[in-house]
Amino acid sequence: MRFRGWLLLLIIASAGAAVWRGWISLPPQWNPWAPLDVKAEPNLLTRYKLMRLRDDPQLCDQALSSSGLRVTRQADSPDAKCPLTDTLRVQGSDVALSSSFLASCRLAVSFALFEHHALQPAAQAVYGQAVTRVDHLGSFACRNVYSRENGRRSQHASANALDIAGFRLADGRTISVLKDWPKGNQDAAFLRQVRDGACGLFSVVLSPDYNAAHRNHFHVDVGPWWVCR
Repeated sequence: MRFRGWLLLLIIASAGAAVWRGWISLPPQWNPWAPLDVKAEPNLLTRYKLMRLRDDPQLCDQALSSSGLRVTRQADSPDAKCPLTDTLRVQGSDVALSSSFLASCRLAVSFALFEHHALQPAAQAVYGQAVTRVDHLGSFACRNVYSRENGRRSQHASANALDIAGFRLADGRTISVLKDWPKGNQDAAFLRQVRDGACGLFSVVLSPDYNAAHRNHFHVDVGPWWVCR
């Protein structure tokens, strides 16, 4: 059995090397070294491709180019209390925002994935129409988790997090995390579908199910931990 295990690992490693060297051709969405295409359907490699963006600004920019997001690059602030580098201001897409927000490239890419593959499919499934605006409570904030004096830095302090408060539909209706999450109706079902869909596209997703501090928003971030609550 041990020999078979080593043989399987050798086969997998050899196949990976063959793909990496170009000896075997795979569709881009199934090639782990191909740039992430935001508009392609997510699969088992999507989270791995997102992880690769963390330390590769050029690769992240390639992914962002397929996102449809309107962004402007911000000046670095390396000497600030909460230094920011390679930061973008996200201004929206076909979906409007309640206001623009600062984001690391990886957060911007994850947000675009969320919009295409979680938010809009949920809206179509529940309401038969699109979301036209995302309402949020902000992204960058130079603070510790829960603003505690002693504690680790929040992902908000590096523009790696966004707090989403609600959505506007094409017919003008608004869906609020604070008001609609506790209800047992289609609005509550929509919000849960959105939360569940976000979990595969961000590292951390915290909803009102997590604690009272998140009763009015979904916290999403692209930090090093994986949590979906």
